[in-house]
Amino acid sequence: MKPVLLVIAHGSRDARHAATVHALVRRVRSLRPDVRVETGFLDFNLPSAQGVLESLAAEGVRDVVALPLLLTRAFHAKADIPAVLRDSPPQLRIRQAEVLGPSPLLLTALERRLYEAGLTPADKSSTGVVLASAGSTDPEAIAVIADIAREWRHTGWCAVRPAFASAALPRTEDAVRELRALGCSRVAVAPYVLAPGFLPDRIARGAADADVLAEVLGPAPEVARVLLRRYEAARMPSLAAIGA
Repeated sequence: MKPVLLVIAHGSRDARHAATVHALVRRVRSLRPDVRVETGFLDFNLPSAQGVLESLAAEGVRDVVALPLLLTRAFHAKADIPAVLRDSPPQLRIRQAEVLGPSPLLLTALERRLYEAGLTPADKSSTGVVLASAGSTDPEAIAVIADIAREWRHTGWCAVRPAFASAALPRTEDAVRELRALGCSRVAVAPYVLAPGFLPDRIARGAADADVLAEVLGPAPEVARVLLRRYEAARMPSLAAIGA
């Protein structure tokens, strides 16, 4: 039997966060009805990731792939989630999958959201984009966002600048001003976040002077596909290593 896929989300006091996570998980289930997919949260929402693991063990489940619903490898992926997994019932064999980003599919999802917000492919060369993430104190996570912005710029946008809602600079509003100063005809803000909440709302406020504000990635089909790729890579690492 295939391992159970446990999607571990951060959680939020904002009800929109859990609703978006569940919508994404429903899309994943629709793509892979042969895989059992469960959802657990680190904080604020139920069920907790620890509670789901205990329930699975009580059912007799043995194999689990724990997938961090995160876009970068920062504190939650490196510390919080491993701590939860270490405290799980000993009869469970758990493999922790990689975080979702970076991935070309996520760039496709970002563009999907921008086009849904009103841009067209013909607008790319004259549009500057702010790649707005939640932010982190982890240098690795910050460097990844900068790398993604550089890569995305090469697909035809006027310019792409990273921005952060917390813990790092520049802020979204500063990146918007920079793109204006560069001479881009229009400026769009693309939130590189998975679900609504406090920090995405801060990104939205920082986008007040932009021409376009895209929605969060949410249950975009590309996000679901990346999630399943990470699951398969954790489930069958030898095949993933040769590009299967």
